[in-house]
Amino acid sequence: MLVGFVRALRAAGVDASTERLYAFLRAVDVLRPGMRADVYWAGRATLCGGHDDLERYERVFAAYFGPAGQGDRQGVRAAPPPRMRLAVRDAPAGARGPGGNEPLGPPAAALASAAEVLRHRDVADLDATERTQLNRLLAAFALHGQTRRSARRRPARRGDVDPRRTVRELLRRGGEPALLRRHARVRQPRRVVLLVDVSGSMAPYADALLRFAHAAVLAGRTEVFTIGTRLTRATRELSHRDPDLAMAALAAAVPDWRGGTRLGELLREFLNRWGQRGMARGAVVVLLSDGWERDDPELLGAQMRRLHGLAHQVIWANPRKARPGYAPLAAGMAAALPSVDVFVEGHSLAALERLAAVVRGAEAAEVSVAPGKGAERA
Repeated sequence: MLVGFVRALRAAGVDASTERLYAFLRAVDVLRPGMRADVYWAGRATLCGGHDDLERYERVFAAYFGPAGQGDRQGVRAAPPPRMRLAVRDAPAGARGPGGNEPLGPPAAALASAAEVLRHRDVADLDATERTQLNRLLAAFALHGQTRRSARRRPARRGDVDPRRTVRELLRRGGEPALLRRHARVRQPRRVVLLVDVSGSMAPYADALLRFAHAAVLAGRTEVFTIGTRLTRATRELSHRDPDLAMAALAAAVPDWRGGTRLGELLREFLNRWGQRGMARGAVVVLLSDGWERDDPELLGAQMRRLHGLAHQVIWANPRKARPGYAPLAAGMAAALPSVDVFVEGHSLAALERLAAVVRGAEAAEVSVAPGKGAERA
C-alpha cells in the first residue's frame, strides 16, 4: 500500500527512486505505520529531493490518504506504538486523540488500501464518491516526454572543449595557461501530443482521460486535441489551473461530445494543419481511443503510417484492452496497430500511471509492443 503511494508520487513527477523508497519504508517501520503523521513526515523526509517536490508531495498525500488536518503537521505525542488492525473503515470527521494531536480514525495503511484498490478499478465502474477521489489523484499527475539532446550547448564541467570560451579565457589572462572551458548539449523533454477520443463509445472514460490531459498540460510541453466527429484543439481550455474550470471551458469548446467516430479523417486533418508543420515531428504522440472507426479503416491505416513517419514514438492507449479475451479485431484498431510503437491499457489510474511511465521512456519492456517497425523503434 505504501509502495502504491510512492508510485502515485512518481506519476506526479517526484523523483522517488528505489533507494528513497527503501529509506521511506525503513523510516515508517521505525516510527508507527498506523499513524498518519508518522507516515507523512517519514515520506516528506525521505522521498522529496527539492522544493518542487514538496508541493507535489502535499497534493499526492492529500489525494491518497484523504484531506489532511492540522494534527498531521504537529508534533506526535510520546506514547507506546499502538497495536492497530489494518482494516478499511470510515473514520468520524475531525476525530482526535486525547492529546488533540492525532486522528482517532483508521490508520494510514487502511486509507492507503482503499486508494490502492481504486488505482486498479475500471473507471467505468466507479461511483460518484470514487470518481471524486480519482479526480484528486489525476490532478497530481505530471506527464513529461522522453528527453532529447538539442542543438544548444551550455557550460559544463565535462564534455567537449568550448574553443571560443577557452580562447577568451587565454586572452583575458594575457596568454598564460588556463583551464580548458567545456560545454555539453542541453537535454530537454520532447513535446507530447494527446489525441483524446470523446465519441459515444468512449463516454465512460472521457472525463478521466481529459482530466489526465489537463494535468499533462500544466506539467509541461503538451498539446491536447479531442477527436470524435470533429477535431478540436483543447490546449488553451485545459490551461486553467482549476480542473473543474478547465473541464467547463472544454465542454463549451467541444461540439461533438458523445458523437460518432471519424478517426482516419480527423487524423488526416491533424497532420495537414498541425502535425506536418512541426507539432508531431519528433514528438511523442498518444492516442487515447477504443479504435472504433465509422469511416474507411484503410484511411486510418494510411494516416497512421504518416504519423509514424513524423513522430518519435506513437503510443495507443485503449481502455477496452484490459477486458478479458480482448483482441484488436475492430477494423480501425486492426488497421492502426501496425503503425503503433506501444499498445497499452487506459481503463484505470494504474494504467494511466504506466502510460505516463512509457511516455517518459520507462517500462517500455513491460507493456505490449506492436509488431513490425514500431516494435523496433520502441
